This record gives sequence, C-alpha cells and structure tokens, in this order.
Amino acid sequence: MLKNIRNTIAACATIVLATSFSSAQVANAADAANGEKLAQTCLGCHGAPGLRNPGPVYSIPMIGGQHAEYIISSLGAYKDKTRGHKTMQAQASNLSDENIADIAEFFSQMEGNSRPSLVSEAELRIGEKAAASCAACHGKTGDGAQSAFPKLAGQYKSYLTQALKDYRSGDRQNIIMSGQAASLSIGEIKALSAWFSSQDGALSAPQTTIFK
Repeated sequence: MLKNIRNTIAACATIVLATSFSSAQVANAADAANGEKLAQTCLGCHGAPGLRNPGPVYSIPMIGGQHAEYIISSLGAYKDKTRGHKTMQAQASNLSDENIADIAEFFSQMEGNSRPSLVSEAELRIGEKAAASCAACHGKTGDGAQSAFPKLAGQYKSYLTQALKDYRSGDRQNIIMSGQAASLSIGEIKALSAWFSSQDGALSAPQTTIFK
C-alpha cells in the first residue's frame, strides 16, 4: 500500500509540473461569458440535479465548481475517444480548443454546495481507508486544490462508481487512474464512491442566467 501511495504521489507531481504552464495559458485566455453561451446544450443534462444517464444508469455528474483544467482534459478525452460515452464524444467533437477552454471556465466559476450522499458506516470505514492512495491527487476528502485532478467531494455516488468501473475496464483511459482502478474489487469501488460522495464539497448542478 505504501509503495502504491508513493508511486501515485510521484505520478501526480509529474503531471502537475507538466501541465502548469499550459494551464496558466488557458486561464488567461478563457472567456466565461462565451463559455456560458456555448454551454447551453451541456446544461440540458448537467444543469438538472439528479438527472440520470439512461444506460448504464448513473447520475449525470455535477460539474459546476469543478476545476477548469480537469474539465478541459475531460472534454479532450471525449474528443479523442479515450473516454467512452457516445453522446459526450459527439458533443466534444465539434468544439475547438478555445471553445473547450471557455466552457470549462464558465463551469469552474459556478458557486454552490453539493449535498453529501447518505451511505452506510461500513462503507465509510472501508472507503476512508482505501482513499489513502487517492489523497495525493484528490485531497483527503476529495476536495483537492490540484486543478489537474477532479474534485470528488459530494459528487454523486453512482457516477463515481461508474467512473471507477470504466477506468478498470479500459473504457476510460488514463495512465494514473487505469493503474489505480485495475486491482479494485467492486466492493472497494463502491466503498470509495461512498466515502467521497458523503463528503462536503463545492460541486453543483449550475443554473444558467443567460436567458433570465
């Protein structure tokens, strides 16, 4: 376990150093107002709290307040098809790098508070222990400040479970997460999802103001 944690810390540090310069460029250039205009299609799903993906069934993630850099990398993964989801791949396929940066900036500026999931004490105990290897990138409770990695605190449990399953199966391709998820049992996946979803966080399903 200690070796895995050390390897994860080293990998996180490498990614942070490699992306810090490009992240600064994106932050300086992004236009949140234009991002709101472009994000109207996104809000049909991500702006509806609790709306569920039809198959496999899971809650569509909250992305209001998410790190802009992570949203950029996620849309890039859908665009190059290293992350599987046909609807998201189609949505991302027509977006330019500038469009993606603007959308990410819009969502990242949203303020709100997620409502932690109610989970069992047994799941919490297992999940908290298993989450030790996640803390280097995501923070102890999933509300980490490293912008290359997503905030997890308060995210929907079913979404986190599906994401970990997809990393384990290869439907999502990521050098760190694929390695982390490869050896997880379904019980550990559910416990990790329970731990992070039960924590207080700043994620939300944002409400648009453009047509108000």
